[in-house]
Amino acid sequence: MAARGLFVTGTDTGVGKTVVACGLARALVAAGHRVGVLKPVASGSDRTPAGLRNEDALRLLECANLGQSYAEANPYCFEPPISPHIAADEAGIVVDLHRIADVYAGIAARADWVVVEGAGGWLAPVGPQAVMADLARALGLPALLVVGLRLGCLSHATLTRESIAARGSPFAGWVGSAVDREFARPAQNLARLRQVLGEPLELVPHLAPGEAVTLQSAVRGLAAPLSA
Repeated sequence: MAARGLFVTGTDTGVGKTVVACGLARALVAAGHRVGVLKPVASGSDRTPAGLRNEDALRLLECANLGQSYAEANPYCFEPPISPHIAADEAGIVVDLHRIADVYAGIAARADWVVVEGAGGWLAPVGPQAVMADLARALGLPALLVVGLRLGCLSHATLTRESIAARGSPFAGWVGSAVDREFARPAQNLARLRQVLGEPLELVPHLAPGEAVTLQSAVRGLAAPLSA
């Protein structure tokens, strides 16, 4: 049986993609699945004796159970905390979507599920021409949208959903992430998001630093048919 994959994207950077991706991986492992993870491109990394290491990629690896190497989980790792396409250009590296697809195939061959986390938002650039949406298409994966619940999220969520549909990518659903504890009128904003996106797979509360979640409800919801 072929592995199922999921591309976790967001309405912006800093909306909780890693929290959600890790929560999904934990829930899938708890359900007895072999779970692989992939952070194809990461910028904002630390120098270590073993080489550059990105915190998000390390957190993902902690939640998986395939025994992956760091290089397999994060094939493109850049040090400066800037847009990946700028970091790649400054490093003299071209992010190769075909190489990422090969890495994904190697993970998928050993897994039941592969959770892939993008960088930035759905249209964040990864090269002179390519954006994250192109990577999702290259991997053939449905997009799960993480909506950062804060002022501006209604427009960002609507535009992202429309772009997912326009690019022909399947839509796996969405997760609301309470990144702003001072977010005004949350109930009214969630009502509008439900009109645009449908019912959320899960709503993640505002978390303290280092706090983790296990998204069991979201995993159950992913069993539903995907929509374009």
